[in-house]
Amino acid sequence: MKYLISVLIALFVLGSASAFAQTTPSGTMTETERAQLDSLRRSGIEALYNLDYDKAQKDFKEIVRLYPNHPAGPQLLAARVWIKTLYESRRLQSSLYSSESFYSSGDDKVDPKVVEEFRNLTRDAQRRCESRLKENPKDVEALDWLAAIEGLKASFEEAVERRHLAALRDGDDAVDHHREVLKLDPAFVDAGLTVGLYEYVVGSLPLPIKVIAGITGFRGSRKRGLQMLERVAKEGNWSRDDARTLLIVLYTREKRYVDALAHARELSAKYPRNYLFRLEAADALVSQAELERKNKNVEAAVRAEREAFATFDDLLHDRSVRDTVSRALDLVHFKYGEVLLTAGEGERAAKEFLAATRVEHAEPALVTMAHLYAARAFDLAGKRDDALAQYRQVLTRPDIYAAHDEARKGLRQPYKTETATSGI
Repeated sequence: MKYLISVLIALFVLGSASAFAQTTPSGTMTETERAQLDSLRRSGIEALYNLDYDKAQKDFKEIVRLYPNHPAGPQLLAARVWIKTLYESRRLQSSLYSSESFYSSGDDKVDPKVVEEFRNLTRDAQRRCESRLKENPKDVEALDWLAAIEGLKASFEEAVERRHLAALRDGDDAVDHHREVLKLDPAFVDAGLTVGLYEYVVGSLPLPIKVIAGITGFRGSRKRGLQMLERVAKEGNWSRDDARTLLIVLYTREKRYVDALAHARELSAKYPRNYLFRLEAADALVSQAELERKNKNVEAAVRAEREAFATFDDLLHDRSVRDTVSRALDLVHFKYGEVLLTAGEGERAAKEFLAATRVEHAEPALVTMAHLYAARAFDLAGKRDDALAQYRQVLTRPDIYAAHDEARKGLRQPYKTETATSGI
């Protein structure tokens, strides 16, 4: 079950949260009140997608002020805390979640004050939902918000706190409640995002684990899960962009890189300040280039690689995203190094990894991994002395995600046999 939760949460981390913005009209509000709440919610969500956490907080606090009994305010504020925490630790990028060591270690502890704030907000939101459900157990809106809260808690418990069992419990509850929503209202398309993701993840489990999961009641279909998510992306109300964000990751897992690229470009155009979608586009381009090379389509591979490189060059010089990019130059340089390394540009990749280590206020864990990846890049470029120096540098830093073990391997023999772009 740990594998299930690890994959599930990894697929949640790109955008604003897969289920935090879903709701249906409620008879407890006037049309004017509903319109005002929806306007503030849309404004805050757009701010989150554009990485403007101050604007999002202002909008969500206004919801709390105007609607003190509605779960939307504390729920959305909790989502902001979660996403901002991931952003500041450079985790809002899908490939940074592909390593087993990320889930097996909890080296990067989060500030206890952040955990307390998140728990207080989700507890408040959950209390408001449960109060409504006591009066009406079939209140679709309350059930939906309850599922959203549980899904958000599961994401935070896994991706931030690494509390696997707690995340499993809350994740299961979220899926159960959204299934209940769909039974009560089959036209509630947005609820299919949580259920569709669950279907995909369970359906993707290795056969032996899938058999055990089936015996214990966990069943799913990868194909059905994708279809549900694709429907949300086309027909959903609040969750279209959340579905598109998840589909970038899932299409990449399915080697449907052209489809992943299309969604990344659409979201990048809609949210121009969010450079993370450009990073996802670059990842898709490099993966497509690898596929083209395997198919002996060298010209197409070269075009895709050049476009990926141009994406990073634009990010580093684009004034429209200078503010947001300047706060995460370490991640941009690191990701540039990854795509260069995948393309076989070892020396250029090492240069970008080392640039990541020199960024002012760079995230410490990312710096450690940048030194490790620089060492691997030098090895693959045939510069063994430079590689050894970087492996030794890793060992002078706090261990993170098994970096010391990897550095010791590198000191014993040159890095050659594995793909260097496995993520943090």
